[in-house]
Amino acid sequence: MSRRSVGPRGEERRGRCAAVVVCCLLAVAGCTPRAQDVTEPATQAGGWQYQLQGRVDTTVDAATFIVDGFDVDAATVADLQGRGRTVICYVNAGALEDWRPDAGRYPDEIVGDPLDDWQGERWLDIRATEVLRPILAERFDICVGKGFTGVEADNVDGYTQDSGFDLTGDDQLRFNRMLAELAHERSLTIGLKNDLDQIDDLVGEFDFAVNESCVQYRECAALAPFTAQGKPVLHVEYELGTDAFCPVTAPLGFRSIRKPVALTAPVEQCPAPA
Repeated sequence: MSRRSVGPRGEERRGRCAAVVVCCLLAVAGCTPRAQDVTEPATQAGGWQYQLQGRVDTTVDAATFIVDGFDVDAATVADLQGRGRTVICYVNAGALEDWRPDAGRYPDEIVGDPLDDWQGERWLDIRATEVLRPILAERFDICVGKGFTGVEADNVDGYTQDSGFDLTGDDQLRFNRMLAELAHERSLTIGLKNDLDQIDDLVGEFDFAVNESCVQYRECAALAPFTAQGKPVLHVEYELGTDAFCPVTAPLGFRSIRKPVALTAPVEQCPAPA
């Protein structure tokens, strides 16, 4: 498992931040979720939680949880939903993780260079959509089967990275649009993770945004197209304290938290707007 560290645009950005907002959240924010009947209540006061390592702490006071689609079972998803939470499914879309049960389905020729600092992960040739589409479709089906209502697809900006492949912005747009299509076919909401330079092209096809460290790298203005359409922005910082970033993102309407980069249970929420 890896976390995407976030750096200035075009540079390595990682930290497994997250993604999402479920229908309810989208409805509260004024968005219209696609093909989804919103029945779960959601409050904004509790903020959101992003946990990809360790046993999920279901008692955290957060309206939305992003958790790992493979590691978290249906009972935990149901427990969270029973507490009125929206639960989003984390899926690594643009990189191979060699410990996943379906890792053997990726042909060697589409597996590229290692991700910096994240052992066991390698970039994928996202141009190979005929190979990747059925694999990712099955992963999204797992999310549906466990009761998740949204998905966070990670590593969707490989064209800006040293992937080992000559990827272009157009390659990335085709791949990311494929992910949105797969999600919406299954009545899942989907968040755009980072990929700030392509927001203008993709905001219409994604239901929310997930961003890492935009305050640290002074990139938050790039997310304006999401808030302009009433779509939620789930934002996380790793190095700055809440006193440094909450006053910046509160006026922008972001839902901001501080997390350890390991994405274990501890979380610091920004205060709810007065």
